[in-house]
Amino acid sequence: MSIHKSYFNKSNTIIYDSYTNTARNPIVELFYGRVDDLTLPLGYSRYLFNIDLSDLQTKISDKIISTGCTGFSSFTHTLRMTNTSFFDNDLLNDKTSQGKRRATSFDLVLFRIPQNQQWDSGVGYDYYSFGLSNINDRSFSQRPSNWFETTTISGWTTPGLYNNTNSATGTGVNYSALTIVDTQHFEFGNEDIEFNMSNEINSILSGGTTGVTGWGVAYYPQVENISGLTENYSVGFFSPYTQTFYEPFLETYYNDLIIDDRNSFYAGNVNNLYLYVYDNGNPINLDDLPVVDILDMNGDPVVGFTGLTTCLVTKGVYKVIINGLTSTSIPCLYYDVWKGLTIGGVTISNVENEFAILETGGNFQIGSTTNNPKIYGFNFDGIKQSEKVLNTDIRKVNVTIKQAYTTNTVLNGIEGYYRIYVREGANTEVQVQDWTRINRTPDGYYFIFDTRDKIPNEYFVDIKVITDKNTDTYKRELQFQIVNKK
Repeated sequence: MSIHKSYFNKSNTIIYDSYTNTARNPIVELFYGRVDDLTLPLGYSRYLFNIDLSDLQTKISDKIISTGCTGFSSFTHTLRMTNTSFFDNDLLNDKTSQGKRRATSFDLVLFRIPQNQQWDSGVGYDYYSFGLSNINDRSFSQRPSNWFETTTISGWTTPGLYNNTNSATGTGVNYSALTIVDTQHFEFGNEDIEFNMSNEINSILSGGTTGVTGWGVAYYPQVENISGLTENYSVGFFSPYTQTFYEPFLETYYNDLIIDDRNSFYAGNVNNLYLYVYDNGNPINLDDLPVVDILDMNGDPVVGFTGLTTCLVTKGVYKVIINGLTSTSIPCLYYDVWKGLTIGGVTISNVENEFAILETGGNFQIGSTTNNPKIYGFNFDGIKQSEKVLNTDIRKVNVTIKQAYTTNTVLNGIEGYYRIYVREGANTEVQVQDWTRINRTPDGYYFIFDTRDKIPNEYFVDIKVITDKNTDTYKRELQFQIVNKK
């Protein structure tokens, strides 16, 4: 599994019945209730944003991210926004510096901007206008977008995008007509946003949904319409203009895991074999998917194992699944022949590889003794310790897993994982990528690290190895920095 992060290309928080623009504020504040010192009219805000999916779409088009083995349905997309009060539980049920009560026990809804209306984000910062005193305040703006306007010369079909009492008529938009993507409950009000956008984004990527101009986040209409409140309730999240590491993003998980069984092919099991295609060291795709024939030790085709279909895992990597292959004599050498190879219209000769079929259950250890826990050591190449890596690089990080305190005992067949994070202060680890299995090939282990969607910072890599029911975690095995290219 790997991740890709897509960031916002525009956003704005609009305020009920107000021309105020707050697009450049580093905080997204969603509030409801009493406004300033007035009980009426009601007050509330809604957050609008759009996501730049171009890098993700390019990776899919180039088949760096492939749907060949899994399809779009295996992709998961999560909208992540960090709560501004998640750092300190003492802030719960407290008031902000502006005297607003922090909201608790509420639901937020994620909806698609209706009717594919085009809109501009704007250049404002401040949330409220205090009369004429703001006339020379450059951080205050009433330029679109806002509650009423999408651009200088156009307005929303319905002010605020939709009517929360479902009383709009004609071309107006009611809440009941919105496409609701997801909802999330906030019990304490310090939770982060984690909206599931998988179906929505997959439909866009596959071409099933077109013309989307963004999404919005708001309280349920029942919350927005609460009357008679004596306080203002709010929840805050870091916006794309935050000066912290907590910029909001869409996190895409996709399956490009390589577990190559060429060195550990057990009879009767489900085994995976792979073909790796390079052009002067760079991965390259074939024109069409190859097919695979399995030949026995005499070079004869094995009945039921010819013309096997393959799929593209990632750029230049093809997989064939072999289920139930066995032999009368074990161990023995068999061959996998990859056919139908063309690159740029040029036919390539068949490629014949070999693998040994091992005894069924040969991966089990059965006896009167138990295995002692093992201690592992790791070497890395592809990223050096404390290296400064440009945020334009894609690095293949090779991981050598070996028995600790030895120089030559390199281990195969290990179930290894890696995790990437940054540190906030002395005790807080901010996750960048959760535990992800390390690719296993016949000649080693590796993972791909794409710096292009990562925020410049200092990064740390933990390694986890699972053997004999033991899970051993090794902290900060690799440390490096991502820096901007000038």
